[in-house]
Amino acid sequence: MAPTKAATTSTQKSAKRTSANGKTSKGFTDEEKAAMRERARELKAEAAKADGETELLAAIAKMQEPERAIAKKLHALIKAAAPALAPKTWYGMPAYAKDGNIICFFQNAGKFKARYQTLGFSDKAKLDDGAMWPNSYALMKLTAAEEAKITALVKKAVR
Repeated sequence: MAPTKAATTSTQKSAKRTSANGKTSKGFTDEEKAAMRERARELKAEAAKADGETELLAAIAKMQEPERAIAKKLHALIKAAAPALAPKTWYGMPAYAKDGNIICFFQNAGKFKARYQTLGFSDKAKLDDGAMWPNSYALMKLTAAEEAKITALVKKAVR
């Protein structure tokens, strides 16, 4: 027996998820969904051997100022500090990889409507310092002092 129209309609509605604490989850934000779609596109481009630096520069070009200027400067700093890192995008963000593993990335504030840009390092970065160390840094602007710190961090991350 075929289901009735009412039964079919009720089963097609999206289910709400309830977490362990009983609160209803709305799922992923539009920004998170866009980042996941971007990552899927990146994986396809990598499989097709697309040029990672071209993709990275295109991602930077889409940013608004002052984020674009910071991303351009970071790109230059990272390339100079660690020329062995391969530029690419990662979830639509500029990123740098070694042996296929992301070492560091730049998240512009506009991407997730954040208050500041972030320079982040993955667990593959060799920044270990005791039992606890930072793995991301908020960036409001780049002065000579920040540029020197970033250069040292990137060099340490790839040692």
